[in-house]
Amino acid sequence: MRIIVVTGAASGIGKATAEYLRSSGARVIGVDLENTDVIADLSTPQGRKEMIESVSSLAPDGIDGVVAAAGVCPPVSPDQIISVNYFGAIATLEGFQPHLANSPAPRAVAVVSTAALMECRDDLVEACLSGDEEAARKIALECGETSYTASKRALGLWLRRAAAETSWAGAGITLNAVAPGTVRTPMTIPLLETEEGREILSKATPIAVKDYGEPEELAEILAFLATTEGRYIIGQILYVDGGTDALLRPNLL
Repeated sequence: MRIIVVTGAASGIGKATAEYLRSSGARVIGVDLENTDVIADLSTPQGRKEMIESVSSLAPDGIDGVVAAAGVCPPVSPDQIISVNYFGAIATLEGFQPHLANSPAPRAVAVVSTAALMECRDDLVEACLSGDEEAARKIALECGETSYTASKRALGLWLRRAAAETSWAGAGITLNAVAPGTVRTPMTIPLLETEEGREILSKATPIAVKDYGEPEELAEILAFLATTEGRYIIGQILYVDGGTDALLRPNLL
């Protein structure tokens, strides 16, 4: 039985992924602020440490996979968004890296976003990539809502650079990501319920299909990347977005 850690497991895409994995026979250790196996606040260094320690006690012999799905968006404060979406995700992936060492098929997956394709402050992205959380939080307060975009772009760039390193691919650990478009979750439902919100989404994340995605559709893909026996998928960001990426960037491979 594979043991897989899923952050953000109490709601939305994380919850759907945890349920999908359990239904497929995996043992899931869920992490969130409430209503799951491990209670931890990934916006703080202490909360991240507590997550690693708690999972270690529940799975002392190691784990087989990790899905970093925890994330927040406005109206959460911009500095909090950066701390959870970028620094919390990196702490999750890097923190569990040693715990994957004994697995015959270790897999790590992050949740990015099509928002990473939008404009944001380069200095905020660079502050994230340099690991300076204090500076990144300060810049985020200046950026406002575009901090969400920056957090996801930085995460995607980090993943692309890290995945092929000896500590990841060289150690047999596949590191990949899924970039959802608009999906019906507690984060997006308030927007989808208003005409103004739907108009914003139609411009920012156009889709080629008839309706927006459901968490279960993302769960299937995340679960695949977290359980596949294949070792040749490295550093990929799979856009599961109803066609948003293809519509916005038709001339890019």
